[in-house]
Amino acid sequence: MGEAERGEAAPRQLVTYFCSHDHRSVVAFSTEAQVPESWDCPKCGLPASLDCDNPPPAPKIEPYKTHLAYVKERRSDAEAAEILDEALNLLRSRRKSGDIVF
Repeated sequence: MGEAERGEAAPRQLVTYFCSHDHRSVVAFSTEAQVPESWDCPKCGLPASLDCDNPPPAPKIEPYKTHLAYVKERRSDAEAAEILDEALNLLRSRRKSGDIVF
């Protein structure tokens, strides 16, 4: 289909965004649309901005934490030793009384 069958295209403006990997992305917006301050770079996925001299920095990626790492943040070594002693004493008392623990 040509432009005659679809009607005239809306007037557009081209906006250039810059990411920290020196990628340049040109995006077309309607002249009536509000242009966003930031845009995800289609090449690397990092945030891009309108300022070519000061592109936004890459977001800080937190390393994966295990369940044990979160527990260690909440408990001191002394608390952990106390909890372990309580659990071991409970297991030992169940074994002496004849309760089967699986």
